[in-house]
Amino acid sequence: MRTITRLVSEPINARIGSRVFNDKLELLGGALASDILALLEARGVLVFPGIGFTEAEQVVFTHMLGTPAAEGRDGRVVTRVSLDARENPEAAAFLKGSLYWHIDGTNSDVPIRASLLSCKVPAARGGNTGFCNTYAAWEDLPLAEKAVCDGRRVVHAPWASLAYYDPEPRLQTLRAMQALGEKELPLVWNHASGRKSLILGCTARNVVGLDYKESAALLAGLREWATGPTFSYSHAWRAGDLVMWDNTGTMHRAEAYDPLCGRLMIRTKLEGEEAFA
Repeated sequence: MRTITRLVSEPINARIGSRVFNDKLELLGGALASDILALLEARGVLVFPGIGFTEAEQVVFTHMLGTPAAEGRDGRVVTRVSLDARENPEAAAFLKGSLYWHIDGTNSDVPIRASLLSCKVPAARGGNTGFCNTYAAWEDLPLAEKAVCDGRRVVHAPWASLAYYDPEPRLQTLRAMQALGEKELPLVWNHASGRKSLILGCTARNVVGLDYKESAALLAGLREWATGPTFSYSHAWRAGDLVMWDNTGTMHRAEAYDPLCGRLMIRTKLEGEEAFA
């Protein structure tokens, strides 16, 4: 009799995250793909402790779950993530923005669906990755605050993130970031599934129709709510871990570490399937 493989998991906490304990053979077999994606949407973040995927296996796993998103103009689907300019000279400066809460693709019509990050070399100290569930944050937001947020629009601009890590940028740097464009997005994303999530992060420049003080206070208050302990999880990396997160319903950030410590991650992404709405 053929054994039916089932997804084996446990929740990390009540409002975000699950650990998945299936072995590599089961995960790469394909039978669990739909269950993994359903659990991802429900929990926001999936941790595969010590699974030890090779780069090639991670690409296969990503293909199994959907269409891998290109990481560069050359069509590659894998990025080596490091703040060390010796390892990643093109992206090291840009990745400084990853140290602050964000959603990937706020300057796109259709953001990526999910990211998969595996640890090759953990930081000697620090270097966790933090996640927060913006579905759950919206669901638990008091009704009076939901009324303030629903229907609001926010201008997202990659150059706004400079204020977090380079508050006095050179004009050339500012112009380069501004050239990436900006986009007006809903503060509350009404998903095709019927669920709602908050669109926040360090790219959020201003709430349309509010003066600067009101806008800043609203965005800061929502970020503080969404990233509080109820809705967040900080993953302490060990070599071999893989973490996957739903980019349409979470924010994430890298936590501080020595950029010269050798920390190295491998990232793949799933192409988006739903436009901001």
